[in-house]
Amino acid sequence: MSRPSSAGGAAGGLGAGKAGGSKHGGSGGTTASSAAAAAAAAAAAAAGVSGSVAGSGSVTAAAVALPTATLPGQSAELTALFECPVCFDYVLPPILQCQAGHLVCNQCRQKLSCCPTCRGPLTPSIRNLAMEKVASTLPFPCKYASAGCLLSLHHTEKPEHEEVCEFRPYTCPCPGASCKWQGSLEAVMPHLMHAHKSITTLQGEDIVFLATDINLPGAVDWVMMQSCFGHHFMLVLEKQEKYEGHQQFFAIVLLIGTRKQAENFAYRLELNGNRRRLTWEATPRSIHDGVAAAIMNSDCLVFDTSIAHLFADNGNLGINVTISMC
Repeated sequence: MSRPSSAGGAAGGLGAGKAGGSKHGGSGGTTASSAAAAAAAAAAAAAGVSGSVAGSGSVTAAAVALPTATLPGQSAELTALFECPVCFDYVLPPILQCQAGHLVCNQCRQKLSCCPTCRGPLTPSIRNLAMEKVASTLPFPCKYASAGCLLSLHHTEKPEHEEVCEFRPYTCPCPGASCKWQGSLEAVMPHLMHAHKSITTLQGEDIVFLATDINLPGAVDWVMMQSCFGHHFMLVLEKQEKYEGHQQFFAIVLLIGTRKQAENFAYRLELNGNRRRLTWEATPRSIHDGVAAAIMNSDCLVFDTSIAHLFADNGNLGINVTISMC
């Protein structure tokens, strides 16, 4: 049986949920300047172009595209020159430098008031076109390389890949924003068992998910776990006002696993009662994708309060959940 939890509490529970509308769900300047100059010089030399990089940090426009074929044995060394001194990710185009020629990534630059290397001003913004040319010829490792990702990509492809990389940290799958936990896939279930102890787990591929008190006002989540076929699935029923003045229920099944693993399963949600039946069948989503995207696209079982009342019994709604292997 699933009951909504108190407002402001952590998402989870035998009907974990939220109410009330909130969703639950100094030095080294010379070295850095020399590194930038060396990288630009390498690009120019490899391309057969002579030129220099101004130590003052002024724009260098003499560089041309460096053929990737000239980089074996050099790409790792050159890529290291693009490391941001703040977050240690890579400085990617558009590349801006301080007046002394030091680089910092755009994300960190927005949070800084001075250069982290020389403490000099970051304004006015100065483009380093030479380093941008070099960057366009290099493969950059995924930011989750330390977690196991082996891909290296062109800088234009890197952000998109990292948004969906299977090696990026998993967040707590409980709906809403109250729990900020992140960790590996293997740590998700231990986290749920420790931090969200009130979530009920039922065994078997065919169970009944009972959401209690569905008439509670505001946005509410009900959560339950289902264990079968050697995997754990999270069942979520969410009530929210997607459109003003129109409350709807959204029901979905998530796999505590990867997208590739999720493709091996199918689930069916079914409401029965009063000689009526409402059914939804789909492939479960990985917890990497979360609930929000499914609700945004209505890629789940969707019904309004009037439909809910047709199937409810004294304010409680039972949903038959069946998991099968493809």
